[in-house]
Amino acid sequence: MYKGASLQAEGERELIQPKNTILVVDDEASMREFLSIMLTREGYDVETAEDGMQAVVRLKERNFDLVISDIKMPRFTGFELLDHIRDRYPETMVIMVTAFSTTEEAVEAMKQGAYDYIIKPFKNDEIRLIVKNALERKSLRQENLALKKELGQRYSFDSIIGKSRGMQQVYDLIQKVADSRTNLLITGESGTGKEVVARAIHHNSARRTAAFVPINCGAIPENLLESELFGHEKGSFTGAILQKAGLFEVADGGTLFLDEIGELPPMMQVKLLRVLQEREFRRVGGTKNISVDVRLIAATNCDLEEAVKDGTFREDLYYRLNVIRIALPPLRDRREDIPLLIEHFYQKLGQAGHPQVSEKAMRYLLDYPWPGNIRELENVVERCVVLGQSHELAEDCLPSQILSPAPGVGASLTTIPDSGLDLDAYLGGIEKDILLKALGKSGGVRKKAAELLGISFRSIRYRLAKFDIDPGGEDE
Repeated sequence: MYKGASLQAEGERELIQPKNTILVVDDEASMREFLSIMLTREGYDVETAEDGMQAVVRLKERNFDLVISDIKMPRFTGFELLDHIRDRYPETMVIMVTAFSTTEEAVEAMKQGAYDYIIKPFKNDEIRLIVKNALERKSLRQENLALKKELGQRYSFDSIIGKSRGMQQVYDLIQKVADSRTNLLITGESGTGKEVVARAIHHNSARRTAAFVPINCGAIPENLLESELFGHEKGSFTGAILQKAGLFEVADGGTLFLDEIGELPPMMQVKLLRVLQEREFRRVGGTKNISVDVRLIAATNCDLEEAVKDGTFREDLYYRLNVIRIALPPLRDRREDIPLLIEHFYQKLGQAGHPQVSEKAMRYLLDYPWPGNIRELENVVERCVVLGQSHELAEDCLPSQILSPAPGVGASLTTIPDSGLDLDAYLGGIEKDILLKALGKSGGVRKKAAELLGISFRSIRYRLAKFDIDPGGEDE
């Protein structure tokens, strides 16, 4: 490659990744010149100032990533400059330069907000490393701020998509309860977005700077669940080789989200009730009470009132959890939100512009019962983005269960195609359609759907598993 091309490529890289800016402040001209030359050779954009007052002027003129300042200077000392930077330019990193005899002052400067200090005389490699670490710290801080901003946007109430009346009611309710300490119960079928709502409530509350800790009560074996929630002491059981903090401790000051609370075993229901009443607990094998300040949000896709009647869920715990209930509607009851949700998922997948959905595809999407709710719709949109040949979401990218819904109960087969008929598949389609309609009418509660169809709970559970339908719902 000829030299001109190499220089051009180097220039293009600089445009893509701007140089870090550094301001060197020292009343000794030789020190300013030395640091300027060395740091410029390292690829930094360097300016100098002969004292603190001149540095103040430079800081007004442009943004600096890093300031390297001597402590002992006339008119405006390094300490005064540090205070000025911390007050006006908190994102700018500061490194102090000091003589060996004034090391204590440099340590004091760090207490007041300086990143680090350099002692004269110093080695070039030492300066390079400290400067590199300071700029990396600044970059990491900016990434963290950007991430917090993104999380704030991601879990703001604006991210809960829906113009339907049901969703507007949900939106109004969570706005009212977000900043309270009240326990919440979020109900809804699988895939309706219960955890999304819980995270939005947390990130819009005064607890947003503390942890949001989710746990699925049905996904952890009963013998491990107590240790997960409350922690354990070293040697409290086989395999407990270290002391472990539980999720209640991790969530102290923040929010603990207990998903699928209906799956909580009876003994754990008793222990959870005590924590909610006393605001304290003991680790497994421990003797010391640990107090916590935790806001509890529980969620379930089953009917807890029926579970209380059946004796599988404690009534006193139910009333402790169900102070305020947020009921999320299934997608089939808010079909007017489907176009908005498609656009949301389309953009979430990094697609530019707005999705174009063909009229025929939209008709299929609006007619489909959505047993998997929003989660199923998101999967369908992702499938269409991956398989689609253009920016249009057309019917040819939709999955078979949407394109070929099972025939209705009253449908009759007047002729048999010349190619023949798969009788089991045809009858299976009818059976699946009936099951989906029963679930729709029962609000996703399997026991009620079984009663509508005149079959046992065991029978409907088997039939739903056969067709891989998991709408959530209560157990036997």
